[in-house]
Amino acid sequence: MTLDTLVSEIRKKRSFLCVGLDTDLTKIPEHLLIEDDPVFAFNKAIIDATHTYCVAYKPNVAFYEAQGVNGWRSLEKTIGYLNHYYPKIFTIADAKRGDIGNTAHQYARAFFEDLDFDSITVAPYMGKDSVEPFLTYEGKFTILLALTSNPGAFDFQVNEKEEESLFESVLKTSSEYTHAERLMYVVGATKTEYIKAIRRLVPDSFLLIPGVGAQGGDLKAVCESAMTDQVGILINSSRGIIYASRNTDYAEAAAARARALQEEMAGFLTD
Repeated sequence: MTLDTLVSEIRKKRSFLCVGLDTDLTKIPEHLLIEDDPVFAFNKAIIDATHTYCVAYKPNVAFYEAQGVNGWRSLEKTIGYLNHYYPKIFTIADAKRGDIGNTAHQYARAFFEDLDFDSITVAPYMGKDSVEPFLTYEGKFTILLALTSNPGAFDFQVNEKEEESLFESVLKTSSEYTHAERLMYVVGATKTEYIKAIRRLVPDSFLLIPGVGAQGGDLKAVCESAMTDQVGILINSSRGIIYASRNTDYAEAAAARARALQEEMAGFLTD
């Protein structure tokens, strides 16, 4: 996967939608529970129904790890299915890893080599040697947590009393890392008042933006603040799409929600 391919797919599909596969056994339609692998059955149906309207999928690894060995197998099957049948779809392992030295190398191997994701979310708290092992992989991207959408982001990431907030320090410092061109950043849709400042620091980097929909982020405000000449954003929606229905029409309902977002996004894209 290259950025040129991603941008090409965005322009072809008129969409910068990322669908979050936060698949929870307690929330999927009950009739799927008789399947040998209900999580994969659910994911496969959602992917087949929504791939026309999105350019990325983002499994949240915690939902799979919580199911033990079976959950990890479901994750393997999901990424394998995407890579085989929809190879131009950008895949994100929402794992939020962040450790130093050889541990970081092992995380990178697990998600980039074994599972073959295009990208992974990484926490920057432990600094350069916890991030750069991920950046050694050509054709893979590291999505660094910068300013997240949750209320607790104000505990550490934003500090109005200091000259520079932590999220600004993360952006400035990481831009000097080896292979920083392989970095993207997580920026919450509920933090649009900070996005212009973020764009001054990373004017060309892709931003993964969660929080539109269930968390209350406004798509128009995000687009006006964050989009670049090369689009530069992926808007993630998880619960609002995949749990649009808990009945047998769940895939059709998910497709309708994804299509509605795609049509709205098309209005912000120029040729």
